[in-house]
Amino acid sequence: MTLEMRANTGGDDVSYYRYNPSLAVAIVAAVLYGIAFILTFIQWFRFKSWVWVVMVTASAMEAVGYIARCVSTQNVTDKSIYALQFSLIILAPVLMAACCYIIFSRILFLIVPREERTFKLCWVPPRFITPIFVGFDVIALLLQLGGAVIITSVSPDDNNAADKLNRGKHIAQAGVIIQLAAFGLFSIAAVRFNFTSKRFSKTIHDRYESFGEKEYVIDGVLKNKHWPALLRAVNITTILILVRSIYRLVEFTEGRTGYINNHEWAMYVFDTLAIYPCVALFIYWHPGKYLPYLGFRLPKHVR
Repeated sequence: MTLEMRANTGGDDVSYYRYNPSLAVAIVAAVLYGIAFILTFIQWFRFKSWVWVVMVTASAMEAVGYIARCVSTQNVTDKSIYALQFSLIILAPVLMAACCYIIFSRILFLIVPREERTFKLCWVPPRFITPIFVGFDVIALLLQLGGAVIITSVSPDDNNAADKLNRGKHIAQAGVIIQLAAFGLFSIAAVRFNFTSKRFSKTIHDRYESFGEKEYVIDGVLKNKHWPALLRAVNITTILILVRSIYRLVEFTEGRTGYINNHEWAMYVFDTLAIYPCVALFIYWHPGKYLPYLGFRLPKHVR
């Protein structure tokens, strides 16, 4: 993305950035995401929420990405380090989107009676939410990965450097557009469910045994009753990922000479800061507190 190179210190060395990247800000981001990864990993193991390994992986990618960016700011002519930080930071939110699909689907299975799980309820049958939207996510991930690989593999002395950059840009653009389209539809359905889910508040009390004021007993396991808090965390996360995706689409569309690629603050505001709550929110409102079935497959009696 930033590969219309400028001279760095003279000679044949050139920088992969169109600005002077800040080491201090990269360190702050690396520390914050590193802490988030550690806490996400601990919660994942504590609640044995194995399907949440997707978020563990995404937070690890962000942490490693910003650690690599710290190194890259001090080695601006090193293509491999630049490519590593660029690719990891670009791809991690795609996995976070998959987490939203998975958790939203599990919430539906928890609170909606089997006979009410219709197309009308959320526009997609609950059992198909994860495979359909994750399928789009995989396509978006592969396209963005392919675009990132092409973009970061271009050397300034390539005869067709401009053509390669444009090809990589268009491939990555396609990935972001697919992600935006699928995630936009999902976001509308998820926000809408905040209102349609209210009618199931009574039935969930009837179906699960209460344990005190704050917990249900579900298949012999205590779970927090306040599942709407988890749904709101999903909604906030989807909005933030949408903001970040729009930012990346504008970045790819502008190209390497655009405003975004010439100003580092835009990345830290619309990607780093926007995506951090997508990890941090689920540390406190962890799915394992509210949802009973977080293995890779739902039990047959729930489906």
